[in-house]
Amino acid sequence: MKVLVAEDDIASSKFMQKLLAKYGEVHLASDGIACVNEFVNAAESKEGFDLVCLDIMMPKIDGYKALASIRDAERKLGLSRDKRCKVIMISALDEGFDKNYASDDYEEYICKPIDIVKFDGLIKKMGLT
Repeated sequence: MKVLVAEDDIASSKFMQKLLAKYGEVHLASDGIACVNEFVNAAESKEGFDLVCLDIMMPKIDGYKALASIRDAERKLGLSRDKRCKVIMISALDEGFDKNYASDDYEEYICKPIDIVKFDGLIKKMGLT
């Protein structure tokens, strides 16, 4: 599995990298623009990501806008809904997550601090293991 983690907090980023390393190759992006750029570059080279973990509150563009850009890029590349990457939205503010704003473009949402057992369960639920 190939994973992209978009997280501006260095400690959270390293935690996610260590957590996801057991599943495969993990790439890190420190802001929303870097995330979208890395995603598009990988998708265009036919080496796309299986999973994207998006922090909602990031500099430059937030997780919602990054998600919209990722889904737009997938549509432009002709990827059908069943072939697109899986997305987990992540936030430190549980009450701050707006499901309506993210529409149905993400698969799962989890609040920080990340519960490792719950997160592993989400990975399995999405069929990524």
